[in-house]
Amino acid sequence: MKVAVAGCCHGALDKMYETLELLQRRHNVRPDLLLCCGDFQAVRNEADLRCMAVPAKYRHMQTFYRYYSGEKKAPVLTVFIGGNHEASNHLQELPYGGWVAPNIYYLGYAGVVRFRGVRIGGISGIFKSHDYRKGHFECPPYNQQTIRSAYHVRNIEVFKLKQLKRPIDIFMSHDWPRSIYHYGNKNQLLKMKSFFRQEVESNTLGSPAASELLQHLKPTYWFSAHLHVKFAAFMQHQTNSKEELPKATKFLALDKCLPHRDFLQIIDVEHDPSAGDSLEYDAEWIAVLKATNSLINVSQASWNMPENNGLHAKWDYSVTEEAIKEVLEELNYNLKIPCNFTLTAACYDPSKPQKKVEPVHTINPQTTEFCAQFGLTDINDRIQQAKEEGSVRGEHEEEEEEEEMDSTGSAEEPSEYNTDNSGLSSINPDEIMLDEEGGDEDLSTCSVDPSPDHPPDFSASFSDIRIMPDSMAVSSDDAMDSTNEELEKSGVSKQVEEKSLNERSLKRIGGNENGNSGIKKIKRRNQAIYAAEDEDKTE
Repeated sequence: MKVAVAGCCHGALDKMYETLELLQRRHNVRPDLLLCCGDFQAVRNEADLRCMAVPAKYRHMQTFYRYYSGEKKAPVLTVFIGGNHEASNHLQELPYGGWVAPNIYYLGYAGVVRFRGVRIGGISGIFKSHDYRKGHFECPPYNQQTIRSAYHVRNIEVFKLKQLKRPIDIFMSHDWPRSIYHYGNKNQLLKMKSFFRQEVESNTLGSPAASELLQHLKPTYWFSAHLHVKFAAFMQHQTNSKEELPKATKFLALDKCLPHRDFLQIIDVEHDPSAGDSLEYDAEWIAVLKATNSLINVSQASWNMPENNGLHAKWDYSVTEEAIKEVLEELNYNLKIPCNFTLTAACYDPSKPQKKVEPVHTINPQTTEFCAQFGLTDINDRIQQAKEEGSVRGEHEEEEEEEEMDSTGSAEEPSEYNTDNSGLSSINPDEIMLDEEGGDEDLSTCSVDPSPDHPPDFSASFSDIRIMPDSMAVSSDDAMDSTNEELEKSGVSKQVEEKSLNERSLKRIGGNENGNSGIKKIKRRNQAIYAAEDEDKTE
């Protein structure tokens, strides 16, 4: 089947679906499924806009609300993960995943589903070490801290995914797995995004949690977004035994959804012809959720997942074939995800703007039904209970508890990861893309015309094959660079030159207004990007 993959959507659903329809008209290419790798921006109304971690001047309604209201319907089944520019209050209603609009499905904090026999997993958010070991404690109305921490990846989601044993076909993350840049055309990446150099050379660009999952899951495909640049890599994994067949992952990072940008990729994926056209639950994933339900935590305090270190009676929460069979029997072998989308908030009305509406913490009926069906904890219900219990204890006691949580969950708390870089350079440690001289060329090591006149060929995107060590350690830069130089000389790597006049008229920005940032002035490539100087300093 044909699968379309998109990078950061930033709420431009009309543009994304129009591009797919144009491909169909011109080339008779109709994808069966659309995957979006975060920054989807499922914004329903003005309250949702206030829950999105972007400067006020970049809070635009865009077009999702038309799909939420039923005015429009997605022409293709769409599955997405969350990024770091989302209506966090909306996505928080669906921690285990669910429909945000008819035919548009969110995978939740982490999730695995099936479509036509293809197993698709993903993890939402970006990595920050100071929040990684906390529970999901945030709820609207958010403050300046929780509006950001709400989209930070948590260790419990990574732990759940690491319990999976069955093969994954496709996996999505918003930020890149750390070290993945060493398995593609690194020279070309640094040529176009030179401000990544420090993190690339120190091997701190990207998410260590995502690298851990890549090492464990070894999916056939891994798609990411976040850095607003197209980049491909091909990675062979080490085998654990002589009997184990070698596995490889095709990695592709997508650009953001803007005109004249190559933000979509079409791939052909082997599927089960006998499978239906409905999105389905994954039985092993449901079994893992049931097995790890006791680990649910909504505390702000930092905590570790069970390990085989002598401190935990149980550390292996992977599930047996019998447990998977029990899930199938509970569902009468009908894994179809019910189309139970429900409106849980008023929809934006352009004729009646509601600028002063406040976001509220909502329990979504989809989550209630899902938890009741499988005997799981409703995280949002648990958060509300915790808030109520805190108010009963009294203000003084609550303050003491908060101080204790702060002391155990601060950025100074030791972490299993020694850095909190989420995948961006020191110039912009939270997704804001600032380009230096030159155009935003295609870094996929192949020549791809981004226009619908030339449908992309995913198979040509991969050329550099490397062995991925268990520790994610890489060989010397000299060895990596020499390999890439050979690729470039062979003509395998070509860049797509963008000649849009709008891309040439760039706004020059610098550090802070006092001129004491020590960062040289660089040009802004994305004029509609979600960025502000204070954002650069805080995240």
